[in-house]
Amino acid sequence: MSALKALVESRRFETAITVLIVINAITLGLETSEHAMTKAGSLLLLLDRLILGVFVAELTAKLLVYRTNFFRDPWRLFDLFVVGIALVPATAGLSVLRALRILRVLRLVSFIPSLRRVVGGLIAALPGMGSIVLLLGLVYYVFSVMATKLFGASFPDWFGSIGASAYSLFQIMTLESWSMGIVRPVMEIFPWAWLFFIPFIVSTTFTVLNLFIGIIVSAMQAEHDAEASAERTALHAEQELILSEIRALRHEVRALKQEL
Repeated sequence: MSALKALVESRRFETAITVLIVINAITLGLETSEHAMTKAGSLLLLLDRLILGVFVAELTAKLLVYRTNFFRDPWRLFDLFVVGIALVPATAGLSVLRALRILRVLRLVSFIPSLRRVVGGLIAALPGMGSIVLLLGLVYYVFSVMATKLFGASFPDWFGSIGASAYSLFQIMTLESWSMGIVRPVMEIFPWAWLFFIPFIVSTTFTVLNLFIGIIVSAMQAEHDAEASAERTALHAEQELILSEIRALRHEVRALKQEL
């Protein structure tokens, strides 16, 4: 069992699994091409099954090594979920699961430390982002009601209901054809409409959305600092262990000299 543990925790093993994930991503992409499937469809399907078999063997080995501790690591649970989806038979009612096989590519997140840090930072930012989502929702609701009242009669397709207004305002917030597509046609009938749309863009696109970026950057920096602190602590503990061993050797040398 110790040999199996050394194998699954080795750098070469992780590198091999990472390479297989990349190859599997390429084969799954090629399976969407009719030309590729005509030329080498059987080979691509065979590679897909072989790689899936390797993933199953890998997870089985980790289950044998870590036993109940396997389920305490969220990244291992993520790998188990992604691989488990591929094992579900893609029958007529579950044919959508064939498309979900591409989720196996996301296993790269669990094997590349830099990607794990990014995901950890995003998860750490979720509580702060919740408050901003609530604020953005309030702003959207207020402006949607106002837009429906002001422009709904003249532009029912864009502002005929709160839902339509919210969707149109979302397009404006993303700055996707907002001027020529929506605002200028509205201003042809309501010349003062810029007094409504400009404050909305400033309060959402240039203010609230930048708060999202600020919180995410702050969370990622905190994640990086925590990891760096853990590495420094581990290095300090290792240095203390080495120093204690050196002191013990000195005492032994002195004791030997006194005996001589």
